[in-house]
Amino acid sequence: MSKAHEVEALCEEATPGQIAQAALRLGCRSVAFTYNDPVAWAEYALDTARECRISGLRTVAVTAGYITPEARPEFFSGMDAANVDLKAFTERFYHKLCFAHLQPVLDTLLYLKRETEVWFEITTLVIPGENDSPDEIARMCDWIAENLGVDVPLHLSAFHPAFKLMDHPATPAETLQRARRQALERGLRYVYTGNVVDPAGQTTWCPGCGQALIERDWYELGAWRLEENRCAACGQEIAGRFEGPPGGWGRRRIPIRV
Repeated sequence: MSKAHEVEALCEEATPGQIAQAALRLGCRSVAFTYNDPVAWAEYALDTARECRISGLRTVAVTAGYITPEARPEFFSGMDAANVDLKAFTERFYHKLCFAHLQPVLDTLLYLKRETEVWFEITTLVIPGENDSPDEIARMCDWIAENLGVDVPLHLSAFHPAFKLMDHPATPAETLQRARRQALERGLRYVYTGNVVDPAGQTTWCPGCGQALIERDWYELGAWRLEENRCAACGQEIAGRFEGPPGGWGRRRIPIRV
């Protein structure tokens, strides 16, 4: 999608107000800005976020976190939540594959933690031979625990060959499961696998009693065992922003016409 040339065939015009009204009409509770990074079209994202808030909708930025210190306050002031791609934990990876740097992304995560009320989570696409070593995973998890806290959710997603990385194999499920075990062993409480069939790795578990709280299988939801933001079994407070009971939309997708 990001490299498509037939832009006219893939896009429609939509004003910020039209997006908010479409979300309300469809019964959505939030609007996510993604594909591509909303930092690249921040003015449009912020205008849309303002319209969403007027309509009582939440907003989510799905971003690489590569943004200047000067732009961070305005951009994240418009967001209720963010999912930040921490693509790797080495400068080598960021320089070689992203033509960027690691530290600005870490600075964005620190800013979100220390300076905002934005609920944020982290996603790492685990690529064989590039960022999947046990040592790198361990250092990344240690940094998250020490600087952001053990309650920040970490999503470890499987890579599938595409675009300029066709020479890399898909990520084995075992690699993600090993990385998830490492993260849990290093103290992180909410660690998930993605892009693989792994219901246990996608379910939210109570860090107090071990009860399955939110069962997930890709986009399908199972049991919901929360009472507001606490485990229904032991009363443990669960980190997150929750609004239940959940719906049953599942894997369906519909085209949106505004």
